[in-house]
Amino acid sequence: MSAEPTTSAAPTADGSVFSVDGLWKVFGPKAESVPADPELAALPAAELRSRTGCTAAVRDVSFDVRKGEVFVVMGLSGSGKSTLVRCLTRLIEPTAGTIDIDGEDVRAMDRSRLRELRRHRASMVFQHFGLLPHRTVLDNVAYGLEVQGVSRAERRKRAAEVVAKVGLEGMEQRRPAQLSGGQQQRVGLARALAVDPEVMLFDEPFSALDPLIRRDMQEEVVRLHREEGRTMVFITHDLNEALKVGDRIALMRDGRIVQLGTPEEIVGSPADDYVREFVRDVPREQVMTVRTAMRPGGCDGPEHPGALPADAVVAEAIRVVAESGRPACVVEDGRCLGVVDHERLLDVVAGTELRKEAV
Repeated sequence: MSAEPTTSAAPTADGSVFSVDGLWKVFGPKAESVPADPELAALPAAELRSRTGCTAAVRDVSFDVRKGEVFVVMGLSGSGKSTLVRCLTRLIEPTAGTIDIDGEDVRAMDRSRLRELRRHRASMVFQHFGLLPHRTVLDNVAYGLEVQGVSRAERRKRAAEVVAKVGLEGMEQRRPAQLSGGQQQRVGLARALAVDPEVMLFDEPFSALDPLIRRDMQEEVVRLHREEGRTMVFITHDLNEALKVGDRIALMRDGRIVQLGTPEEIVGSPADDYVREFVRDVPREQVMTVRTAMRPGGCDGPEHPGALPADAVVAEAIRVVAESGRPACVVEDGRCLGVVDHERLLDVVAGTELRKEAV
């Protein structure tokens, strides 16, 4: 999966920014012996600790992060997700496997190259804001630029632009203690944006916030991604948050990825009983799209009064079909793909397996 090491900063040929292959992080004595020994590597967590004194926080994980996507890693506490994201920039040293960013081998980087990666290319937003209490909002946001050696005038100009972008205009001279939790997290977000990183890494950034503020911050991330198309890796234990912000989701359990797919794939086609239980209470009509529910043909074309885009969620289609009293046309790029009717929409909501039909 990984490319040959290079100093190029261009995206890989397949459009991946991060490419991870066979990644392990093992804590304990002689940690490197665990991934190297198939028998030890196959042991359950409790037996591995008993026999070796080691804990495998990340076990043989492989994935690519595509340029411009929000890639979510989610799982319960202890699943390995936070360890995984810290391995990407070697805040935690991996035990085995490869990590490439734009085709460059992260594990082969010397101290200088690694510092450049963390300062310029992959910026992290943590759960705990880590703001400097005696600095103003503007100076906190400009801090990363200061570390980079950007002139005072230029960094303050760029910081002011980012402060406005995250909705804190007029608060530039306040100190962190004068801000709410949500405002402090916006400062943290702005500080990460100010250095204009290629990738933003979010480690459960909103989990300490009140529900309403958390929802606002989720919407802020979605908005910024929509406007800028920036690549993001987002860590969370909250399934609803993952479904809201993610283009693709890697669901982890005991250090492994048990399923990787779009929100629709995770909810509509769970890989096993664990994932099925995880998504059991998700309102399917808010996640599944009409592409899943439609039957081919039988519509009046894109000018059909009930036309729906192929990525419209089922909840929207139910409203359209109920108001019109007839099936709705599903349209993509001006072409009619098929129709959805009341019966098929309810089948999706109920989780009924639809018969596969060729378009």
